[in-house]
Amino acid sequence: MGRFRTAKHYAAASILLPGSATLIWPGKVWLNALLLIWLVACAAYWIREERKEHQERLARTIGAMQNAGIRTLNHHRHDWMNDLQVLFGYARMGKLDKTIGYVEKIRDRMAAESAISKLGSPSLISFIQSFRTITNSLSLEVDIKGDLHLNELSLDGEAVAETIIHTINAYRFAVKSDSAALSVLKLELSADEEALYASFYYEGELMNEHQWSQKIKQQLEGAPLKPVGSVQSFSKVLLRAEMRA
Repeated sequence: MGRFRTAKHYAAASILLPGSATLIWPGKVWLNALLLIWLVACAAYWIREERKEHQERLARTIGAMQNAGIRTLNHHRHDWMNDLQVLFGYARMGKLDKTIGYVEKIRDRMAAESAISKLGSPSLISFIQSFRTITNSLSLEVDIKGDLHLNELSLDGEAVAETIIHTINAYRFAVKSDSAALSVLKLELSADEEALYASFYYEGELMNEHQWSQKIKQQLEGAPLKPVGSVQSFSKVLLRAEMRA
């Protein structure tokens, strides 16, 4: 994209040449005509380069989304293969009770994934479903209470989703990756007639708790989700977004 921007700037700067000539010899009609033609040509060139830049940016965005989708599908395929191998192993050993227990575990996970897919915010759904493809140092667990659809609530669902994503990322960038145990962040979402509630429970270590705290404060400034209570620690962050009247 840099080459498009540079070419546009050169084209714009080239107008100085006929413009200067017109100022030096103001009475020359042919110079005024040349300046007008030059301006039209530069404008047409600028528009063409803008379209090329937009097309390249769009192609890169689509490519990034496709790659993210492929990585997410590969992770889900890997999980299902592991589940099938475990079930096959229990079946071969005749351990019916363990087989039933594992099937119930799969059913619970499918119910959780179904609840995530119904959140009503494409950006948040995509972020949660692809989270495992962007980090290996933090595990994200999501627990949604009831049927929650952000797009159907009387609040700014996309702003809420953006705040949730930023909060998760604040943990992701602050997690102490060289810790012996895997850090876990649990997100609980629920809503009633008065508000939407987002609760974050963190198990693990942070590289710098003060920096994490400052980042959280910045993310929550002007956001629809507000802290519940005056004291918040990195191990538990409770947020609340009031419904519109």
